Amino acid sequence: MAVLVMATLITLAVILPEGWGTADRVAMVLLGLVITGGLRLLARPRLDLTEERVTVVNSIRTHVLAWPEIIDVRMPVGEPWPSVDLADGSTLAVMGIQSSDGPLAQDNLDRFRQHLRERGEAAEPDRDR
Repeated sequence: MAVLVMATLITLAVILPEGWGTADRVAMVLLGLVITGGLRLLARPRLDLTEERVTVVNSIRTHVLAWPEIIDVRMPVGEPWPSVDLADGSTLAVMGIQSSDGPLAQDNLDRFRQHLRERGEAAEPDRDR
């Protein structure tokens, strides 16, 4: 979509009538860059799960967490994305799972919860000692 927006605005800047000056044409291209940057921020969120860690990429920031740092993940009805409760008492939004995706969002949330159950719990202490 960003490529289409940029190509359209560059084409418009080139074919504008002669009454439009160079500054107008440059402004048209700069507008395309701003729109493209905004689309990039919207497309950036994702959630990457590996054996060792969880990477939460939101629009602006990226958070890399070890599995034991995550206490729980929840997505109440009506919320746009899930939140994870962290061991330090804070919460973190996971914008990579969007509730507007319907069943896909629920499948991804279930998969995340399954990985959390498998990898997130600390080992039981040795009771023989």
